[in-house]
Amino acid sequence: MTRKKILSALLLTICAISAHATSFNVRDYGAQGDGKTLDSPAINAAIEACAAQGGGTVTIPAGNYLCGSIRMKSDIELHLEPGSTIIATDERGAYDPSEEFGGPEYQDGGHTYFHNSLIWADGERNVSITGRGMIDGRGLTRHDTEKAGQVQGGSIGMGDKAIALKLCRNVLIRDITIYRGGHFAIIITGCDYATIDNVLIDTNRDGIDIDCCRFTTVSNCKINTPHDDALVLKSSYALKRPVITENILISNCTVTGFKLGTALDGTYVPEEVNWVCGRIKLGTESNGGYRNITITGCTCYYSSGLAFEEVDQGKMENIVVSNISMSHVHHYPIYITTGCRNRGPKERQEVSSARDIQINNLTADDCDPLSGIQITGMSGHPIENVRLSNIQIRYRGGMKEAVSRDYPELGTQYPEIAKFLGVCPAYGLFIRHVDGLQLSDVTLLVDSPDSRPCVIADDVRNVRMTNVYTPDGSHITAIKDENH
Repeated sequence: MTRKKILSALLLTICAISAHATSFNVRDYGAQGDGKTLDSPAINAAIEACAAQGGGTVTIPAGNYLCGSIRMKSDIELHLEPGSTIIATDERGAYDPSEEFGGPEYQDGGHTYFHNSLIWADGERNVSITGRGMIDGRGLTRHDTEKAGQVQGGSIGMGDKAIALKLCRNVLIRDITIYRGGHFAIIITGCDYATIDNVLIDTNRDGIDIDCCRFTTVSNCKINTPHDDALVLKSSYALKRPVITENILISNCTVTGFKLGTALDGTYVPEEVNWVCGRIKLGTESNGGYRNITITGCTCYYSSGLAFEEVDQGKMENIVVSNISMSHVHHYPIYITTGCRNRGPKERQEVSSARDIQINNLTADDCDPLSGIQITGMSGHPIENVRLSNIQIRYRGGMKEAVSRDYPELGTQYPEIAKFLGVCPAYGLFIRHVDGLQLSDVTLLVDSPDSRPCVIADDVRNVRMTNVYTPDGSHITAIKDENH
């Protein structure tokens, strides 16, 4: 054998040893993948072994892996190969107990506890969950069952969420599919530098929740959530202090509200619900607020629209939305509001606020007659500097009965139009307590005659309109600095 061939063989051997040292197959640690054996202990053993070697990839080959809690560690990539499925067991006690919170809980249990999840990490770095496999949360609860560290309603020992990451840095979740994700399919809280990309979610509650995070990107995801929110930014009190969610990019995502499972199997059966279905949302937990948020290139289909809700004494500012397509819109296409629910320590003196919000290049059709665009601040604390440009909304219309213009203020209520506010007195655009509103190239259309006015403005100052069209053919142009 020539020296060159000897060196090549040696190099191949070294590479093989190196690959073996950093790649850990869960079957080598006792995982069966038969859908009957509880495989989470074997998967956790593989993760521990990989972490002990300084990190690497834990591979889950094709098969069905019945699991309770899987504990992610720093510098670990959990890789689900094609044909692999992690199935959440309904076996009580297979999930880790909820951690102690040690303080007043101003947020729901799902935002407070993480360790009782199917896959979780707390305070880790370089955490990755990747691959073309699936997570099926069959045994996870979809209810918010916890209070003060205890599990109520007979759900003791049940798993709550599919993926829950807290206080982690440099997170990657890519290419996986999540079906029936429990209370949340993915929740990341207090995480920096997170990327969620090309993930398909078809679930029974929230899809993706980004809470108290910074420098996070969500891209190319398809999220079907017929009974709750699809893609949500929050800033809860889960870290025991107000923490702003900032520097977030959401791009090229699709949210829908089809019947559970029909996005996954491709039949796309519309779901008729009376609560929410789909939508991209900021809120409701908003103690820290939101800053520098970009949402672009997204599609909302058979779902609710955009909801930006600051009601817990935080600040919502520098929000830019562009290139949004909506069709068959449930409840409303755009909802921007502030309120004084103030779900936090009573000694806090801040007032919820919102300013500098731009929505450009948005089109929507078949919009629910319940409400048009709503932009509503609070008396004495208006929303400031909102700009809508290149907008076309086509409403279903058809409301024949009179609607009182004495529309309730949000006040301390939960910011949900359908549940607490009812039918809006304007089908096209309702604005109240706003200082600084620019409307340019806005077209409001209606398919069936509607008894309500298209636009109602109340306590609105510094309005500038250019090329605003309403269904009666009126054309409002170049109105500057008028009070309405």
